[in-house]
Amino acid sequence: MGPKKVAAFTPYFTEEETGQVRAAFLAAGYPEGYASVSDLIVAATMREVKRLQRRHNRGRKWAPAPGGVLRRGQRTREEIRLRHDGP
Repeated sequence: MGPKKVAAFTPYFTEEETGQVRAAFLAAGYPEGYASVSDLIVAATMREVKRLQRRHNRGRKWAPAPGGVLRRGQRTREEIRLRHDGP
């Protein structure tokens, strides 16, 4: 079996979040085994996906969702405000 095909997502972070991601990677990325910030983001995302599977899908993997079914682009200003301030 050959190498896995890589599909891409573009996460959008606030400037503050981005600064923290960079700082975490610079301070602990290499000692923790991350070769790149992308590796760190993938690992963290997959930990969250597994948590969601445990909580919402009896611990089982979901059937993969095909490309093109997700909304594209950045959050709106209102969505960003609600994320940080709450409803």
